[in-house]
Amino acid sequence: MAGTEIVELAKRRGFFFGSNGAYGGTAGFYTFGPQGAALKRNVEDAWRDRFTVAEGNQEIEAPNIMPEAVFEASGHLDGFDDMLVECGECGESHRADHLVEGATSIEDAEALPGSEVELLIRDHGIACPSCGTPLAGQDVEDFNLMFATDIGPGDSQPGYLRPETAQGIFVEFPRLKEYARGRLPFGVTQVGAAYRNEISPRGGLLRLREFTQAELEQFIHPEDDEPPLWKVADVEVLLYPADEQEAEDGDYVETTVGEAVDEGVVGSPWVGYYLGVAQEWYERVGVDMDRFRFRQHLPGERAHYAADCWDAESEVDGDWIEIAGFSYRADYDLSKHGEYGDDAFTVFQRYDEPKTVERATVDPDMATLGPEFGGRAAAVAEALEDLAARDPDAFEADAVSVEVDGETVTVDADVANFSVEEVTENGEHVTPHVVEPSFGVGRTVQTLLAHAYRVDEVDGEERSYLSLEPALAPTDAAVFPLVTNEETLVETARSVANDLREQGLSVAYDDSGSIGRRYRRQDEVGTPFCVTVDRDGLEGDGPDTVTVRERDTAAQVRVPVDGLADALAPLLAGEDSFESFLDAYETVDSGVETQ
Repeated sequence: MAGTEIVELAKRRGFFFGSNGAYGGTAGFYTFGPQGAALKRNVEDAWRDRFTVAEGNQEIEAPNIMPEAVFEASGHLDGFDDMLVECGECGESHRADHLVEGATSIEDAEALPGSEVELLIRDHGIACPSCGTPLAGQDVEDFNLMFATDIGPGDSQPGYLRPETAQGIFVEFPRLKEYARGRLPFGVTQVGAAYRNEISPRGGLLRLREFTQAELEQFIHPEDDEPPLWKVADVEVLLYPADEQEAEDGDYVETTVGEAVDEGVVGSPWVGYYLGVAQEWYERVGVDMDRFRFRQHLPGERAHYAADCWDAESEVDGDWIEIAGFSYRADYDLSKHGEYGDDAFTVFQRYDEPKTVERATVDPDMATLGPEFGGRAAAVAEALEDLAARDPDAFEADAVSVEVDGETVTVDADVANFSVEEVTENGEHVTPHVVEPSFGVGRTVQTLLAHAYRVDEVDGEERSYLSLEPALAPTDAAVFPLVTNEETLVETARSVANDLREQGLSVAYDDSGSIGRRYRRQDEVGTPFCVTVDRDGLEGDGPDTVTVRERDTAAQVRVPVDGLADALAPLLAGEDSFESFLDAYETVDSGVETQ
């Protein structure tokens, strides 16, 4: 299904549409309509079930606005940039790397330096998409993507809308580790909005200025913790490693998660584990596995903190789009917040048995350091302590040198009073490493719509429908009276709809137009089952029945009204198939399709 068709269907049927249309619209912001909000919520719930509940993780909800100091520590103030090129004629701004990718065979221009992108723009004669003016000679500049704001009135505190949900988890780590009783490994999830001031939003839900992320931060001991890789070792995956991307004849690698980790294609067993979990989850929610891959980040595009990073990508309208990222972030985040913050971002790990170890210490003679270094004496003493812990051999010389406030100072070894003592330790303070699966919820929604779109023919008429997984569909069932001029059918249909709602199902009631038109409307929004109340079902000698029509096949069976919700429940949960209905109930001729 083409991208324009997705956006048109989404707008027409209430999945999503551009926001603020009454005021001319605002690029990069979309409103989820009734169908889209329900589908998005179901995707989020399915993600929680797998990555929070099934993994035994905690979930939090942190604020969307955080103070500037958080993003100083995280590195976002200095390094969260995209490449901007501005048209000298019309003044429109564009993502320079995207323009290069669109005009050349280069897939990841983002990994290139700005000077090289400028040359590519010149050499390929790339022009402004808005007015057609050549962009050769225009500077490519870094543009920080964060939205700035003020916290409080007057001399307010500078703050930013969060560009990712992860920082809310990292900042609260000192308290979250208490809830985990200080035991590693443990995971914390968060589903919520993130904000990036994109230069050129595009592609429906693919590149927005406000979007929803579902993220898991898995905190692990850097040496001792291993994932339950055996659970997904046999899961088959399609990988696109960095070396294959860079090779002239590079190709995909079809393998299993276990083999990919064993052979070093995926460097981290934890990343491999979550690739396997994600593969199974995406298949379960309805992503077409023939249009799905995991692509490894090239060295130039990998974040500075990431030892290894893979993207889950889906094919939509001929393009591969990132829908999730899997990063081994090591101890970068917690170490940075430990450096900038006022709390402990480590976990005390108690040994099974106390250990006696040798520890290098110094006891500087302050009576000597004070007169020699004045107000810097305490800083010199602290630098000596750090050196003893880091490089005890340095104190074997007659004098030792340390750096204080950017200046090298030398102290006699005797003044440092260096010694090695035996101490008994019951444990150690460990800075956990972090493994992060990060999912784009909106991009997953758009992928599901693109991959679920079908066109076929029913009763000689072409129809389009969304073959969404029943558990993900916005509406569980639609209820119709076959005709609307018979009061008994209308009353019974309304009663059936209300009964299903009371039992927890999401139900649409529709009595407008022909029954065929009503079926088509529900097919197009992915409603898996339509329940029709007709005269035959109410006039027989037995219990009242209704027809239940399955969306993909348009097959119908007659089911007793009593127990209808219980009969539908396993189908909606994906625990049973409609084939079992065909075996268990009387089939009905679908000739009513076009009535």
